[in-house]
Amino acid sequence: MRAEKKFISQEYVNRLNQSAFFIVVDYRAVTVGHFTELRKRLRKVGAEVHVVKNSIFRIAAKETLADFGNTLAGQLAIVTGTKDISATAKVVKTFQSEFNKPQIQFGYIGNERLEAKTLLTLADLPSIEVLRSTLLGLIQAPASSLARVIKAHVDKQSEPAAPAEAQPAEVQPVA
Repeated sequence: MRAEKKFISQEYVNRLNQSAFFIVVDYRAVTVGHFTELRKRLRKVGAEVHVVKNSIFRIAAKETLADFGNTLAGQLAIVTGTKDISATAKVVKTFQSEFNKPQIQFGYIGNERLEAKTLLTLADLPSIEVLRSTLLGLIQAPASSLARVIKAHVDKQSEPAAPAEAQPAEVQPVA
């Protein structure tokens, strides 16, 4: 292998090792303007997209994950990121719905392969921040309910006793 090819494949090995996930997209017929817009949107969610030759990506993937063999075909770009895969998949899905490209092929998170359908499902999930706040709200809800019950009980105990209503005296018959 030529020195340049080794250097580039090593760069992609490092990129894949540093990334929490990657998504493979077919970028056929994506214009430079669209590609620039996609890069801008992905940057906002902590991801980036790079065009890579299939042969170089195949070598890098073989060293880090698995051997794709001849399954890589067409003009492929790799979306990598270190943050939230669902936010990244949402950006790609939204971009795809607006411009009808790029097409999601497959992805990996950890050592698990995700097919396009799974990635599109992930794109429909709320962001990790929304999920965390929802979970926190669920955890705090019983505690705040219990606090309100205890406060109501304390308030009830500290109320001054109501004076007994004056009852009419019994009338004694005169004898």
